[in-house]
Amino acid sequence: MEERIVGGNWRDRAATSFQCEKQPATSSRGMVVSNHPLASSAGAEMLAAGGNAIDAAIATLFTLTVVEPMMVGIIGGGMAHIRLADGSHRFIDGQSTVPQAVKPDTYTSKPGSAHDVFDTVGNENLNGPKAVAVPGSLKAWCETLRRFGTMSLADVMQPAIKHAARGYAATPYLHECITDGAGEMLKDKPISAIYLPDGAPLKPGERVVQAEYAETLKYIADHGDNALYQGPLGDILVDYMKKNGGFIAQADLATYKTVERQPIRCDYRGWEILGPPPPAASGVHITQMLNILEGYDIARLGFGTAETIHYLAEVLKIAFADRAAASGDPAYINVPVERLTSKAYAEERRRAIDPAAAQAWSAGVTQLESAHTTHMTAADAMGNVVATTQTINNLFGAKILIPGLGTVPNNYMNLFDPRPGHALSLAAGKRVTTSMSPMMALRDGRLTYALGLPGGKRIFPSAMQALINLIDHGMSLQEAVEAPRVWTEGNALEVEQAVPEAVRAALSAKGHRVQVVPTVAGGMNAIQFHADGTISGAACWRADGTPIGIAGGLARAGVRFALR
Repeated sequence: MEERIVGGNWRDRAATSFQCEKQPATSSRGMVVSNHPLASSAGAEMLAAGGNAIDAAIATLFTLTVVEPMMVGIIGGGMAHIRLADGSHRFIDGQSTVPQAVKPDTYTSKPGSAHDVFDTVGNENLNGPKAVAVPGSLKAWCETLRRFGTMSLADVMQPAIKHAARGYAATPYLHECITDGAGEMLKDKPISAIYLPDGAPLKPGERVVQAEYAETLKYIADHGDNALYQGPLGDILVDYMKKNGGFIAQADLATYKTVERQPIRCDYRGWEILGPPPPAASGVHITQMLNILEGYDIARLGFGTAETIHYLAEVLKIAFADRAAASGDPAYINVPVERLTSKAYAEERRRAIDPAAAQAWSAGVTQLESAHTTHMTAADAMGNVVATTQTINNLFGAKILIPGLGTVPNNYMNLFDPRPGHALSLAAGKRVTTSMSPMMALRDGRLTYALGLPGGKRIFPSAMQALINLIDHGMSLQEAVEAPRVWTEGNALEVEQAVPEAVRAALSAKGHRVQVVPTVAGGMNAIQFHADGTISGAACWRADGTPIGIAGGLARAGVRFALR
């Protein structure tokens, strides 16, 4: 069973309509979907060379550090959802951690900041060296390739090295991202030299050449992740931090470890949904929201209707109230996973929802992020699948470039609460809480969907909506990733522009403060596995997303070509 069919076309019951802007790709031997065509091509090249989905994913990620430098880098962090051909699932947590030198009161919170606003005096946790957390990306990628891949690190890094050294054409999307960050980036000469030559953002079509970063990548290809965590590349990073007031020290790099975790599993209308566990908030809260929504006939209520959006808004507010109270690194706080993901707790919360009126919600449990990320999904013909979300947090991370490395570091420290005594407060070694949502969905034990997207706190609500689009509304994969989204954490209810005025008015009448926005979260990348063995890939209009599939195959055995 590919989809939950509810009778008729979902558009017959919809109050919000839209047309897809992109085309899906179909393959029989593997698929890569990422937010840049050159990165998807790098992964597809590995599949074409006989590599598996893990080889493809790591090649794609290294290439994304070159062609999507505003989103992802080796001085970043991320979460990978890996399904192997034997049907086992695991999450590789390569999230950044708090340096040992940082104390709970290292930063000073801006006076009057709301409880969910982590701004500090001087923006020290937002821009510059003090904003950089201990990176996990490079170690996670190299370890994952060693454990589950089939190709050498040097082979999978070749496309990234080529594009860094030879350059590539800036897309309009990259130009707009540089323009958005220009004010802060102009304060740093090394980053400006590449992205703001002559003080102006690179224009679409202009070449982006990163010669210094190409040398860094070559060194990593030869020496592996130890080049950063125990070698000369790490020395360059630490020396820069010492000279410029940053916190990362040699010991932070030498002691950094990835963590393998087991997925959060959710049963939704007979589907098994698998998502990331804490410190990610996403798997827990997607499960929580789906459990509540299971009590409503979402398919009958229709896509993009005021009734459906109202219920989405209420479950989002519930999830964010609980997230604020009880999300974090399980090594430091007790995250009440069992209660939050239980059907009984969902029923308790559902009973309190008013179908006619918006409400303010407080946490139902006691306990006591940034919009610039990237996501890619890869699959091979053997049954290996990777869905991974990676980030340097904000657009262009800390808005600086490390001389000698040629790469932009993260500003992950901005995701921690600068005030002591809270679930997300600072503690040395603590892993950041994230909304990353590399999700997979199974029907009758068979993997059907793998998807994810960037977008900070808007990620997991958007991933949840895509799952509902597929399971409840019966959308095609392309429709599900491109469909208009909504988001709220308790203040304004953000709706994308395709939601019509009549629906917005009905939501306002229920008490929602509706705000129309160009986009909710970023470019979703998804793969669907069909019963006949074919694979579909889809990317949405919110980024430069491109699916590339491998079909065809080797010649029939015994065939020769001869002129007669």
